[in-house]
Amino acid sequence: MQHPTRRTIRDPLWQNVHLDAAAAAVVDTPEFQRLRRVKQLGFAHLVYPGAVHNRFLHALGVYHLTGRAIETLERKGHLEALDDLARRTIPEIKLAALLHDVGHYAFSHAMEELEPEAIPGHHEEVADLFLASPGIQDALSELGSGAAQRIGDLIRGRSAHPLQGLVSGSLDLDKIDYLRRDSLFCGVPYGAVDVDRLLDSLTLARESDAAPLEIAVTEKGISALESLMFAKYQMFRNVYWHHAVRSATVAFRRLVEGALEAGLLAREDLAGPTDEELLNLLSSRMENGSGPSILRTLLTALVDRRLPKRTVELLGDELPEGIAGWLPRRRDLVRRVEDRLASDRGLETGSVFLDYPSNPRMLELRLLLVRRRGEVIRLTSEGEAGLIDLPRLGRSLHHTTRVLRVFTLEEAGRWDPAPLLDVLAEEEQQVERRLGSGGPIYAA
Repeated sequence: MQHPTRRTIRDPLWQNVHLDAAAAAVVDTPEFQRLRRVKQLGFAHLVYPGAVHNRFLHALGVYHLTGRAIETLERKGHLEALDDLARRTIPEIKLAALLHDVGHYAFSHAMEELEPEAIPGHHEEVADLFLASPGIQDALSELGSGAAQRIGDLIRGRSAHPLQGLVSGSLDLDKIDYLRRDSLFCGVPYGAVDVDRLLDSLTLARESDAAPLEIAVTEKGISALESLMFAKYQMFRNVYWHHAVRSATVAFRRLVEGALEAGLLAREDLAGPTDEELLNLLSSRMENGSGPSILRTLLTALVDRRLPKRTVELLGDELPEGIAGWLPRRRDLVRRVEDRLASDRGLETGSVFLDYPSNPRMLELRLLLVRRRGEVIRLTSEGEAGLIDLPRLGRSLHHTTRVLRVFTLEEAGRWDPAPLLDVLAEEEQQVERRLGSGGPIYAA
């Protein structure tokens, strides 16, 4: 197939995005065009109606920012430190940025809240399936053999290329684009990031003489790092983990789990369908009354926006330290607790949802910092005494952002949270014994 030449695409965030010939060829593939039909923010459009932007736009934005970063590094002479192989494969860095989300599931990250065994893999792993497709392989053919594999390694953060950090890492440009873009389309003022300052502070450095080159920031970029961290905090608190967004997400999660258990969906069905394709697939397979009735209720709740309502809501400061450490790890146990809560309150099985979202990496910071006198240090979870404490701040903001909620499909009023906290304060083995006893776990 004859590959297209360079092309310019108008983007509402970054204005003109200039695609080179290889990028234009990738964009024209069915695998990439699929991203037009996968919403960037899952169910956020049910709260912020403007949030109907898609992974297609986001991918173009990350490609654009990566190109800007590389141009800045080139202009300042930093790329002269690269060996010949690393310099020759720089075009693959931009293509990895373009393709970093090609494996995303319908409704973006909502699907990844299922148990790991229920899905074909994280979206970065699923990207390998799309990179192996004939369309993508042909689009990358002019880069030589092994290009798709190298791009896949960059996407999954396992490449040894010095510019790996632009694609996957604490400072990957994906974060900058989605914060700015999501803020724009949601119509909220929270995604402000000092992009120019941050890009201008990029450099290459080694942690020691024997260590490999990697992306780093100079000390003048600290204020821009702060803007990035606070933008993420504000967006998680006000958009990504908004109570109605979480309500729709937990309903979707339970719908897909139930469809898998009832045989209405197979694990292999999940990688590939777009948002509407998945909902239509579920609807068609529920025709003639197939599957439990609660699944049809959940599907209707999502389509018609009749979402589960809050019956318990506790902020981070209202929760004991270290409560329910098993919640993010034991989805099977969470479902048993949900169903017992429903039984204790006289509600239908599958109509109660326990939600305590966790993303410890959302404010993670681990990258090299080049100080003004040339000293190179690594910012880690411990911070740097006397200079910067952003990592510790990140942990504190993550705790503040998390909210424990219980949702119910049926109107159930507000519940006393104390009995629930008694359960969540226990170790998972104690919870399992309590469930196995057959007695109530919520005795109001």
